[in-house]
Amino acid sequence: MRWGMVINLIKCTRCHACVAACRVEHFLPIGMTWPRLIAWEPEAGQNADISVTTFGVRCNHCKDAPCVEVCPAEATKKRDDGIVYVDNTKCVGCRYCVVACPYQNRTFLSKDKDTGYFPKYEKTRFEKAGKKIYPHVPGTTEKCNFCMERIDAGMSKGYKPGIDREATPACVNTCQARALTFGDLDDPNSEISRLIKEKNAFQLHPEYGTDPSIYYIDGKIGNAPSNFAPPETRTGIHIQRLSTQEDRAREIFSKKAGS
Repeated sequence: MRWGMVINLIKCTRCHACVAACRVEHFLPIGMTWPRLIAWEPEAGQNADISVTTFGVRCNHCKDAPCVEVCPAEATKKRDDGIVYVDNTKCVGCRYCVVACPYQNRTFLSKDKDTGYFPKYEKTRFEKAGKKIYPHVPGTTEKCNFCMERIDAGMSKGYKPGIDREATPACVNTCQARALTFGDLDDPNSEISRLIKEKNAFQLHPEYGTDPSIYYIDGKIGNAPSNFAPPETRTGIHIQRLSTQEDRAREIFSKKAGS
């Protein structure tokens, strides 16, 4: 058994629901994001028809994980089911794993940057609940763990990951476009294995030799990939919401003043 995920770039609408679901599921502190949407803009003269292509990324749960090998405290571990996770009770914050990860999918929770969602104000109920339910340890590294708590709790009740919501990662459950598929890579009859075979799914940077558990499905419409973002969403490396609440309020009130 080896858990893995297929991300269908054709279906992904860049809605960030997976990012939000992960934040709620794991009570992530401000400034920490486990799954991300990365924007890729082609260089001048390359694929002129493409504006921005986005990739949803998270820890790849590599079969041959470099982060596990370099951890001096043995805080980063790989389970028998292929899930790579961090034991924050053992992590010493050396960040060797951050450097070793070729996919840059680890985050260090700095001791001096955990200011809370609203600095100088009382912690929100969300933050207070997180301290009890899913405590994060400043000075340690964190990353996606495939919602292993959900998997373990669900399987103990007889549920099947990737099929039953109770045993499936939160990001998969919340994806309205059904762009995420979770399942057993070792099972040739699983939905994820079928997709990888039939859709010619690929891994990121196979030349690294890490054998990631994350696969991608790509597609094209004409000469351009179907997964591209309109020009107004260009924000550099990460796709983010361009209009903040303050910008929106300024726009609304300026219109009222001019009317």
